[in-house]
Amino acid sequence: MEKMTAPPPNMAASPLPPPDPCFVLRGAQSAVHALHFFGGAQGQVHPLLLSGSLSGLVHIWSLQTRRAVATLDGHGGQCVTWLQTLPQGRQLLSQGRDLKLCLWDLAEGRNTVVDSVPLESMGFCRSSILAGGQERWMLAMPGRGNDEVQILEMPSKTSVCTLKPEADAKPGMPMCLELWQADSSPRPLLLAGYEDGSVALWDVSERKVCSRVACHTEPVMGFDFDSQKARGVSGSAEKALAVWSLDEQQALQMCRTHELTNPGIADVKIRPDRKILATAGWDHRVRVFHWRTMKPLAVLSFHSATIHCVAFATDGLLAAGSGDQRISIWSLYPISTDSSTPLLGHTEGGELPEVPGPWSLHFLHKAGFLS
Repeated sequence: MEKMTAPPPNMAASPLPPPDPCFVLRGAQSAVHALHFFGGAQGQVHPLLLSGSLSGLVHIWSLQTRRAVATLDGHGGQCVTWLQTLPQGRQLLSQGRDLKLCLWDLAEGRNTVVDSVPLESMGFCRSSILAGGQERWMLAMPGRGNDEVQILEMPSKTSVCTLKPEADAKPGMPMCLELWQADSSPRPLLLAGYEDGSVALWDVSERKVCSRVACHTEPVMGFDFDSQKARGVSGSAEKALAVWSLDEQQALQMCRTHELTNPGIADVKIRPDRKILATAGWDHRVRVFHWRTMKPLAVLSFHSATIHCVAFATDGLLAAGSGDQRISIWSLYPISTDSSTPLLGHTEGGELPEVPGPWSLHFLHKAGFLS
């Protein structure tokens, strides 16, 4: 019988090339610091993408034509750090380093500022809203004092309260905020990431901290919270992500940390279907993880400068904005709309595979992709 021999090295399966973005949006004219998807006009197949730039401009991008359909200039050339649309109509909030929050009317092709809210803090903290479709909604933003958070009722701009840490706590400046409501209670709650690396849960009605957990030794640069799983994830200047949870007694607890190859996470977003999450890295890379297990799935290394922000659309598209003035658009593990037909990277139950599927193998073949 002929002896079997291994194929020579040059005949072995060669690594697959790294993935490319679906497409790239160019024309932001400066570093991209904020991204936000929204549904756009009725009948549109694809969402629109909003981007905020270092030069103070907000671009509205069509993902069909891959071009900017409008440019908003309301921040006097100062960096736009946060964008959010309101659920009750075509209105946009933009926050800039000019110490101003602008409310834009985007209905019927308009792009005018209809109101503004002055900010009293020059920090890097992004604001947050809680809006359930009613005319009135709640806004959380950095307050006058370095460690304060201001809560307003909008659109009247009526002050609800100022959240100031207890006298013996010195968390420093708030760095990121998320207003939310538990399914079991109408009381508004606020999660705040602070300069000392902690995350705190505030009861807005009681104006008190329910609990606080130390997540990082550096300032919290970004976090996202999954209210259905009562679990959150945060990033900082460190080489690690922190995963934390909230129990029924409203106590925050550390679950685990996930070590990274390089330090610096500017933004973290969980996809709306809560299957995967993406991080924006100072090392020019987007990292993608399985949300339930924190298994690394991919490292996307298209950009040539710091990635400042990431955003997911409801249909699963991922956008990343960078200091290289480009926005990359990716389609990873598509969200299945037909449960009888599992899509790439999904199993029958809608869960991502525990072992790499075809797409993740495609990513992982490149040296250093798992990090």
